[in-house]
Amino acid sequence: MKNRKFVLLLLSGLISLIVVAQDKKQFNALLVTKTSGWHHESINEGVAAIKALGVRNHFEVQWHQDGMPVTDKYLENFQVIILLNTTGDIFNAEEQKAIEKFIKSGKGFTGIHSASDTEYDWPWYTKMVGRMFRIHPPIQTAKLKLTNNTFPGLEGFKDGQYWTDEWYEFDEEKVTGLNYILAVDETSYVPQVEWAHNNKKGKGMGSFHPIAWYHDYDGGRSFYTALGHMPAVYSEPAFLNHIYAGIYYAATGKK
Repeated sequence: MKNRKFVLLLLSGLISLIVVAQDKKQFNALLVTKTSGWHHESINEGVAAIKALGVRNHFEVQWHQDGMPVTDKYLENFQVIILLNTTGDIFNAEEQKAIEKFIKSGKGFTGIHSASDTEYDWPWYTKMVGRMFRIHPPIQTAKLKLTNNTFPGLEGFKDGQYWTDEWYEFDEEKVTGLNYILAVDETSYVPQVEWAHNNKKGKGMGSFHPIAWYHDYDGGRSFYTALGHMPAVYSEPAFLNHIYAGIYYAATGKK
C-alpha cells in the first residue's frame, strides 16, 4: 500500500512538472501605452491586437498604462518592452536607469508609431529608437517601398503597395548602424505641411524616407515601426505579422 501511494505521488508530481513545462511561454513582454501628450485613438485596438498576438504566438503580455512599477526587480520578469503609441515624458530618472539596465542586460525594445514622439530629453532613449518624430502631414494613402526584404514580418508588404497611415517625418539619425527595412514613396503623397501652433514646417525627407528599422543597441536590441496610427490597421494581417516579427526579434535576438 505504501509503495502504491509513493508511486501515485510520484506520478502526480511528474504530471505537474509536465503541465508547467507545457504552459511555459516563449517570453514575457511588458506593454506600455502611457501618454503625457496626444492620446491615440488606436491604443485600445493596439493593446487588444498585441494580447491576441501573445495568445497566438505563446508569449505573455503584461499591459501597463499608468502607475507601472518600472524597477530593476520588476523588469527582471520580462525579455522585451513594447512602447505602443506613447507620447511625451513618461519615465522618471529612476525608471530610465532601470530601462537602461534592462537593455544592457541583453534584452529588447519594440517601438510602435509614436514611441518616436516620446522622451526627447533622454538621449539614451533617442539613440535606442534611432530617429525621432519631427512632424507629419494629414493622413494619406501612399506607396510602400521595401528596403530589405530579408527581415521577417515583411511578407505581407510589396513594393508599390498602397497603405493609408500618418506618415512621420523624422529628424536625423541619433545613432549609426540602423538597418532600414521599410520606407514610403514621397512621390505618391503630399509630404508638405505647416503647423501654425508651433511654426513647424515639413517638406518630407527626399528620395529615401524610412519608416521601419532595427539595430543592436547597448548590449540589447531595438525595433521600431512608424506604422500604426489608424485603429483599423490593428486587424490587418500584414501589419500584425510586421509587429510580431519586431517583438520576436527584440525579445529573442532571432531574425
